[in-house]
Amino acid sequence: MKFVWPPLIGAINDRQRKIAEGLNAAEKAKADLATAEQDVQQELNLAKTKAAALIEQANKSANQLVEDAKTQAQAEGERIRQQAQAAIDQEINQARESLRAQVAELAVLGAEKILQDTVDVQKHASMLNQLAAKL
Repeated sequence: MKFVWPPLIGAINDRQRKIAEGLNAAEKAKADLATAEQDVQQELNLAKTKAAALIEQANKSANQLVEDAKTQAQAEGERIRQQAQAAIDQEINQARESLRAQVAELAVLGAEKILQDTVDVQKHASMLNQLAAKL
């Protein structure tokens, strides 16, 4: 048995060494897998954080665009209102001037009838100007 045991013991030792190496490799692979899973989870969390930040930024940009559009619309509305008010004021002034001229002319015609005297053109213009200045 002296010749049988040494090769058998050598084979058993080789087998034990291979099994131990396999177990060590399995443990290392398990540790590598855990590390890889952690890395994947960290990357996933980072991607979620970045996506949330992008969504928040997009919402802020959209809100800013809406606010800018509101401000611009209000400014445009105010500009249109001011233009309309200026046009109304101009129409009112023109109507007043027209009424003043008509009132002055009617006053002169009334005075002419009362006096039964015709007023010459120069006198007529002078009276109209004086009356317009008083009105």
